[in-house]
Amino acid sequence: MTGSRPPSAQKGREVQGTRADALRAALLPTVEFLSRRRADLIDTSLIEDYVALNWMEWHGGSLRLTVTGRNVCAQLATRAK
Repeated sequence: MTGSRPPSAQKGREVQGTRADALRAALLPTVEFLSRRRADLIDTSLIEDYVALNWMEWHGGSLRLTVTGRNVCAQLATRAK
């Protein structure tokens, strides 16, 4: 078993991948809420994760996309076509 990951490590990666997939799936609707100035409709756990990933940031009391967040949105929009 040299070089293979223990099952617990593999499961942890699957959970992380699942959360990352969920964050990507929710990003474009979240950006739409931001553009409508309806950040109150965004789940706070999503906001926390987006800020932790550096996809969004707080700026003067407002939530906005970072350069990284805009790049992720562009990638998602390209895949949707």
